[in-house]
Amino acid sequence: MTQHQRRNVPSKDEINNGLETLLSRQCHLEAKLRGITKVLPNLQIVHSDAQKLAEMITFTSTLAENVSAKVRQLDIARSRVSECQQRVHDLLDLQLCSDGVQTALRNEDYEKAAAHVHRFLSMDQHLLKQTADDVAEDCTSVTNSFSLLHEAATQLGAVVTQKFDEAVRAEDLASVERFFKIFPLLGMQDEGLIKFSLYLCSKLQETAHKNLLVALETNPSNKRASVIYADTLTLLFEGIARIIEIHQPLVETYYGPGRLLTVATYLQRECDRQSKRIVSEFSKHRRLEKIVQQVNEYIRSSNMYGKPPDKLDPKELDLLLGELTIMHSRAELYVRFIRRRIMNDLEIGVPVTANRSALVSELEAMLQGSELCHRMQELLGNYLLLERYFMEESVKKAVAMDALEEGSQTSSMVDDVYFIVRKCIRRASTSSSLDGVCAVINNACALLETDFCEVLRQQLRQGYPSGYLDLTQAYNVLHTSIQQGRLQASDSEQARLMFLAYLNNADVSTEYTDTLRRSLVDEIPTVLTNMSENERVKLDSCLSGLSSVAASLKAVIDYGMQQLRVSAIKPRVNPWVDAFLSVNHQLSEEDFASYEANEPFVQNLIMNLDGLLGIFKGSLTTSNYDTLVSILTAEVTSHMEKVVFKSTFNRLGGLVFDKEVRALVSYLTSTTSWSIRDKFARLTQMATVLNLERVTEISDYWGNNSGPLTWRLTPTEVRQIMALRTDFRSDDIKRLKL
Repeated sequence: MTQHQRRNVPSKDEINNGLETLLSRQCHLEAKLRGITKVLPNLQIVHSDAQKLAEMITFTSTLAENVSAKVRQLDIARSRVSECQQRVHDLLDLQLCSDGVQTALRNEDYEKAAAHVHRFLSMDQHLLKQTADDVAEDCTSVTNSFSLLHEAATQLGAVVTQKFDEAVRAEDLASVERFFKIFPLLGMQDEGLIKFSLYLCSKLQETAHKNLLVALETNPSNKRASVIYADTLTLLFEGIARIIEIHQPLVETYYGPGRLLTVATYLQRECDRQSKRIVSEFSKHRRLEKIVQQVNEYIRSSNMYGKPPDKLDPKELDLLLGELTIMHSRAELYVRFIRRRIMNDLEIGVPVTANRSALVSELEAMLQGSELCHRMQELLGNYLLLERYFMEESVKKAVAMDALEEGSQTSSMVDDVYFIVRKCIRRASTSSSLDGVCAVINNACALLETDFCEVLRQQLRQGYPSGYLDLTQAYNVLHTSIQQGRLQASDSEQARLMFLAYLNNADVSTEYTDTLRRSLVDEIPTVLTNMSENERVKLDSCLSGLSSVAASLKAVIDYGMQQLRVSAIKPRVNPWVDAFLSVNHQLSEEDFASYEANEPFVQNLIMNLDGLLGIFKGSLTTSNYDTLVSILTAEVTSHMEKVVFKSTFNRLGGLVFDKEVRALVSYLTSTTSWSIRDKFARLTQMATVLNLERVTEISDYWGNNSGPLTWRLTPTEVRQIMALRTDFRSDDIKRLKL
C-alpha cells in the first residue's frame, strides 16, 4: 500500500465513532420505515387512480380531436354553402337589377335606378360569369345583363349630371341635394364632390359680391362705416363656416368621413378670390398703400438728417389700425375653425396611417399657402409699421404738450404716454397674432427705455437750481407767468418745479411699467387662447423687456437724486453740520446742565433739516421723498463723522454727543417709512466710544461678539476716536488690544 493510500484509510477510532453515530439514529430510522410501510397501500391506490385518469384524458383528447375535425369540415361546408347561396342571390339580383333599372329610368325614379346600379357594381362580375357557367353551362344571359347594366350606369350617370346642372341653374337646392346623393351610388364620388363644391362656391361668390356692394355704398355717417370692410370680410368667413356646418353631415353620410377636405379646398379657393377683392377695395378706399408709403418716406428721411416731409397726424391712423386688427383677428379665427373641423373629420374617418398624415399635410399646405394668409401677412406687416409710427409720434406729441398743473406732483405726459402704450399693446392683442403682439411690446419697450427715459434724463440733466424758495410760492409764480404769457425756460421757479415733476415722472413711470407688465401677463393669454408652451415662453421673453424699462427708469431716478443731493442737500447740510465745530464739547457740570436744557446744536440742525424736508415733502412722491430722506441721512452722517474727528471731548461732552445722535436718529426715523438706522451705525458707535468712562471699558463692547452690535469702525478708527477724549491718556489707548 502506498503512502497516499495509507493517509486516506480511516483510523479505528473514526470507524467506531461512525458506527456509534449510526446506532444512535436507529430509533429514528425505524420510525421512518414504519411510516413508509403504512403509506404503501395508499400509494397503490393513488397509482391505480392515476392510471385511470391518464386513460380518461387520452380518450377525451382523441374524442375532441375527432369532433374538432368534423367541426372544421362542417365549417368549410357551411362557408361553401354560404358562398354558393351568395352567388345564387347575386345571379337573382343581377336579373332583378337588369329588369328594375330599365323600369326606374322610364319612371324617372333615379334613386331606385341608382340603387340597382350600385348593387350591380358591388358584385364580382368575373365570379358571377363562372357561377352561371357552372350552373347552366350558358352565361349568355349573364353577359347580356352585364352589358345592359353597364349601359344603364353610363346613361344614369349622364342623366344625373345633367339634372344636377339644371338644378344648379334653377337654384333648386332640394334637387341639387337630391342628385348630389346619387353620385356616390354610381361610383362618381369625386365628380359629385367637385360639382357640389363648385355649386357652393357659386353661392358664396354671389353672397360675397352683394356684401361688398353694400360696403362700398355705406354712408360715412354710419356707425359701422369705420369697420365696414372688416365686417364684410367677417361675413365672408361666417358664410363659409355656415356652409360647412350645414353640409358637413350630408357629405359624411353619403360620401363617408374624410371627404370634407375636398369641399373645404374649393371653398378656400373661392375665399381667396373674394378676400382678395375685399382687401383690395379696403386698401383703395382707406388709402392704405399711400399712407404706408408716406410713413416709410418720413421714417427714411428722419434717419438721413434731411428735412423730413410733412408727417401724418397719428390720430388719423387710429380707426385704420383698429380695422386692420379686426380683419386679421377674424381671419385667424376662420383658419382655426377650418383646421378644427377638417381635423375632426379626418380623425373620425381616416385611420392613423401615412394616408392621414398626407391629408393633414395637404390641409396645412392649403391654409398656409392660401392667398388669404398671404394677404393677412401683408396687412399685419403694414399694421405693425403704422402702429409703431402711431405710438412714437403720439408719445412725441404727449411730450411736446407736457404741462404741469398746480398741485400735481407729475406732469401730464406720464399718464398720456402710458395710456398710448397700453392702448397700442391691447390693440395688438386683438389681432390674435402672437408675433404682432410681441413686435408691439418690443417697440414699446424700446420707446420707453430710450426716447422716454432720455426726455426725463434731459430735464434732470439741467440740474436743480440752488437757492431758497418755497415751492408753493414757485407754483404761484409759475401760474401767474403762464397767465401773463411770459414764462421763460430759464426761470428758476419753473426749473425747480419741472425738475421735481420729472423726478416724480420717473418714479410714477416705474410703477406704471410694473403695473402694465402684470396686467399684460394676465390679459394677453386670455385674448390669445390655446397658446402652446413655446408661445408662452416667447411672450414671457417679450414682457421681460418691461423689467428692463423699469430698471432704466430707476437709473434715471438715481441720477436725479444725485443731482438733487449736489444742488439742494449738500450745500445746505454741510454748513449746518459744521456748526458742530463751534460748540464746545469739553463741558463742566454747569455747562452740561445748561446744554442739556437747550441743546442748541442738535435743535438747530433738526429745525433746519425739517425746514428743508418740508419744502420737498408735498412736491415729491412718497418713494422719492423716502429716497431723499435716505440721501439726506447719508449726507448728514457722513459729514458728522468728519466734524467729530475735528473736535475734542471730555466725559460730559461725549454724553452730550450721544444724546445729540439719539435725537437726530429719532427725528429722521420719524420722517420716513424706510429703515434708516443702519446709516447711523458708525455715528452711534462713535458716540458709544466717546461716552466711555474708562479706556479699558471698550473691551466690554468690542469683545462681546454675542450681542447685537456689529462694529463698523476699524480698530484704528476706534483709537482715533478715543484720542479725541482729552481725559484719556494716549499710553492707555495704545495699550488696548482690539
